Amino acid sequence: MRDALLDAIRLSATGAPGVVDELHDRETRAADVAAKLTGFDRAGVTLVPSTSAGLFHVAFGLNGPGRVLVPRHDFPANVYPWLRAQERGGLTVDFLDTPDGHASPERVAAELRPDTVAVTVSAVDYRTGCRADLPALREVIGDRLLVVDAIQGFGVSDQPWHLADVVVAGGQKWLRSGWGAALFAASPRALDRLTGGLTGWSGVEDRAVFDATEHPVLADAGRITMTMLNPLAITGLLTSLTELERAGQRAVAEAVTGGADLLVERLLSCGAELLTPAEPGRRAGIVSVRLDEPRWSVVTERLRELGVVATARPGYLRFSVHADTTVDAVELAASAL
Repeated sequence: MRDALLDAIRLSATGAPGVVDELHDRETRAADVAAKLTGFDRAGVTLVPSTSAGLFHVAFGLNGPGRVLVPRHDFPANVYPWLRAQERGGLTVDFLDTPDGHASPERVAAELRPDTVAVTVSAVDYRTGCRADLPALREVIGDRLLVVDAIQGFGVSDQPWHLADVVVAGGQKWLRSGWGAALFAASPRALDRLTGGLTGWSGVEDRAVFDATEHPVLADAGRITMTMLNPLAITGLLTSLTELERAGQRAVAEAVTGGADLLVERLLSCGAELLTPAEPGRRAGIVSVRLDEPRWSVVTERLRELGVVATARPGYLRFSVHADTTVDAVELAASAL
């Protein structure tokens, strides 16, 4: 990854003829790989600057009337786009209470209304690590749009992404490609229902023709853009997606599950209270434990001393197990508890 980014910086610094085109061509290549990994038609795949940017495009592209069901306790990136669109006359927001991070099919079904047109969930809950059941959600919501914030699962969780209508995942989490680029995949059904919304000059026909007229928006997912992306961020995402394709999503997911299983086992043996479901099929790479004071402060300090990186939030700790997390690292993390 570092070598690929450094090479891109060196290339851009030359200013040689064709360099800009060569760097921006990587956007097309990254979208090609993203289409293969998600199972979406290539016409439905593009790149956006971030997960938030992609979700804002969807929220502002779905005009009312109608309602969208949003998990109240989800990460704010999957809440604010819908609230902002509602403020400007878009879809009406209905909140789904998910204090345990589980947008279960039963909970979703109970909150659906006749005029609900979209349901949005996270593939994996950022706090508890609880994994969404995409097949069951697809069955429950029927023809409504299923929008998935996949950033906490894509790259380490082998899920049937193609069952969703929109999948957005930034590269800075499990893909480890850095900030500034995210994959965006949309089904034909979603593209049919999304208007121009926040489309900018890069998402229209004949974007290189500057004739002082408004051009029609693109028919494919390319219209989910505002402007050209950072080619360095694109390089990072392309590198990560290519490596994921080479390694295989299933193989990576199995390695992550094995590491997470071991960490869960060790944490339970230490008397930890899991926030994450213990069953492997209901989680991905996030393993969280509840810790109250004074133990929270003691454990977080011990983790720093050991050189173990964990996310410490008031009342809980979140560990992230990747495919290359070693057994020794897992044992070291558990020893702090």
